[in-house]
Amino acid sequence: MLHFTKMHGAGNDYIYVNGFKEKVENPEKISIALSDRHFGIGSDGLVLILPSETCDFKMRMFNADGSEGKMCGNASRCIGKYVYENGLTDKTEITLETLSGVKKLKLFPNRNGKVDYVEVDMGKALLKTKDIPMNSDKEHFVNSPLEVGGKEYRVTCVSMGNPHAVIFVDETDNLKLEEIGPLFENHPVFPEKVNTEFVKILSPEDIRMRVWERGSGETLACGTGACASVVASVLCGFCGYNIPIRVHLKGGMLTITYQSNGTVIMGGNAVKVFDGEIDIDNI
Repeated sequence: MLHFTKMHGAGNDYIYVNGFKEKVENPEKISIALSDRHFGIGSDGLVLILPSETCDFKMRMFNADGSEGKMCGNASRCIGKYVYENGLTDKTEITLETLSGVKKLKLFPNRNGKVDYVEVDMGKALLKTKDIPMNSDKEHFVNSPLEVGGKEYRVTCVSMGNPHAVIFVDETDNLKLEEIGPLFENHPVFPEKVNTEFVKILSPEDIRMRVWERGSGETLACGTGACASVVASVLCGFCGYNIPIRVHLKGGMLTITYQSNGTVIMGGNAVKVFDGEIDIDNI
């Protein structure tokens, strides 16, 4: 039996497994099976909370299609909540090892010892096309034309430890994301595929976003996508540096600050849904 906790950050839900106690063989296969919303538990993927030789904890995260992701901002906040509330640490500032580097988490426990809000130092946004990565002769891809599915889009590309393509639109509600998303995700200019954000500017301090995540499809929220969207909004002159920007997602709201030194700070909720156990020998 595999013991797990289901959690979400702004509706971006994952299945969390305590790797200090549980051993998961073939997490790629397990993630596909457990993420199925009809025949499994239902989630955007699987997250393993593991010991680290260099940090307080280590995260491995797998998308709903079994592919391993380098980083997930919403999942990192939920890890902070999990390790504090389950007694794995009593620190309110912890370090988390990920495939995209070390992330610093700041926890805000309430009077009852519950962590409902977490800030994450996401590190610096990477803007060079070789770092995103992209197959492009341009050094940066900011508000640049890209033909996708026979239509030209103005695209700004950012890496937050994973690749993002941000497109500014007049309206997000009527987008046929299930048609457009895969065209961006699998575009040959992105050798490692890409997460795609469609952003409407509401004000200099508010944006609305929908996201198509590589390997998972449309999700209710994406932490790194929210970060990339704010970075793109600043680069394109819609928002400013050092100002907390509210990112309105289908699953809730995140607050993102793009600092003038290039560092991105993300804050948002972390919610436990339930604990459970499942017989993984029969999936």
